[in-house]
Amino acid sequence: MKATDTQVGGSHYKDLSIQPVQYIHANKLSFLEGNVVKYITRHKTKNGKADVEKALHYCQLILELVYGDEQSERNND
Repeated sequence: MKATDTQVGGSHYKDLSIQPVQYIHANKLSFLEGNVVKYITRHKTKNGKADVEKALHYCQLILELVYGDEQSERNND
């Protein structure tokens, strides 16, 4: 059995046509980008609003760390 055929810790990805890890790997996304994909993909079937907030947090991290966006830094104060 392949690792992509198994899910540890739930079933929130099992019914998807493509698992987030496959999309992330195929598109060579960074850790931060991959987490945006992961959390936004599962929010309806796992943690709801908390997963959307996590996705937004990773978007803010991308703005701050990749683009040097000071607005992102001000929003956290």
